[in-house]
Amino acid sequence: MSKGGVAYANVDHPKEVVSVTADLDTLMTALYVLADDLLPRRRRARRNPKISDAELVCLAVAQILLDIPSERRFLRFAMCRLGHLFPYLPKQPGYNKRMRALAAQIVRLLNLIAISSPSWCDNVRLLDSTPVPCGQSRETAKRSEFAGHAAYGYCASHSRYFWGFRLYLLCASDGMPIAFELAAANAPEREVAAEMLARVELDGYTVIADKGFAGQDFEALMAEFGAIFRRPDRKGEEPRFGGLGAICQWIESVFDTLKGQLSLEHHGAITMPGLITRIAQRLLALAAGIWHNWTIGDPGRHLTAYDH
Repeated sequence: MSKGGVAYANVDHPKEVVSVTADLDTLMTALYVLADDLLPRRRRARRNPKISDAELVCLAVAQILLDIPSERRFLRFAMCRLGHLFPYLPKQPGYNKRMRALAAQIVRLLNLIAISSPSWCDNVRLLDSTPVPCGQSRETAKRSEFAGHAAYGYCASHSRYFWGFRLYLLCASDGMPIAFELAAANAPEREVAAEMLARVELDGYTVIADKGFAGQDFEALMAEFGAIFRRPDRKGEEPRFGGLGAICQWIESVFDTLKGQLSLEHHGAITMPGLITRIAQRLLALAAGIWHNWTIGDPGRHLTAYDH
């Protein structure tokens, strides 16, 4: 085993060793094989598309890992950087339209990667939410297509109000996304989290959340799901679980990766379908990087090897 990769023997030539490393080309190849098996074949009466859905999903992941939120700029750059992997690259309008239509398939692939990852068997789940701003000015809030969906909310970690949504995330201890939910910024946190958690298996798992999820009703719900619920003690209450600061920092570091390396707050979406797709893109990029690191024997949430 070499640093950043694992060596495999070539079946046709046993003495030849092929090194699988942590780089974007290798990740794209591995992700394409997985996506091509999962995504259904398109059936069209006239002609087949020049680029498959599996190839488009890989392009979407590459766009996020390369940190180029603008689709036009990314497609121009991809001609030079990824042209050897993708014989045909669509124009921006076609890329945008097809990506929006693939949102459900992106989530399916995200779920498959999560189940395929060793961290799926981890008995610890981390729960928290983070702001997803969608505008700054009052005029934007009134004229945007998000009007009627987005709302004003308060971000305690930054001591500020924002207009948009909150992303709720349940992940494994290494950051592998298990489930996610997008809700208006003013939606009750515990109610939204309860709806999300009802869709996943929690029996026997330890769920660690922020102190914002405190409450007897929420704790009773977690017990009903069969989960062992832990959260930091709130100021002034009788000590129960302790500070849990080091563990809660894990989920904060996952959000830091989403916002920093994967540009969550610079999503650039102007419609609800676009926002959902772009959030799913970022979660898939995070999951693909973690999954590939496990595959090559270098587990962790380090994605720097894939950003160039």
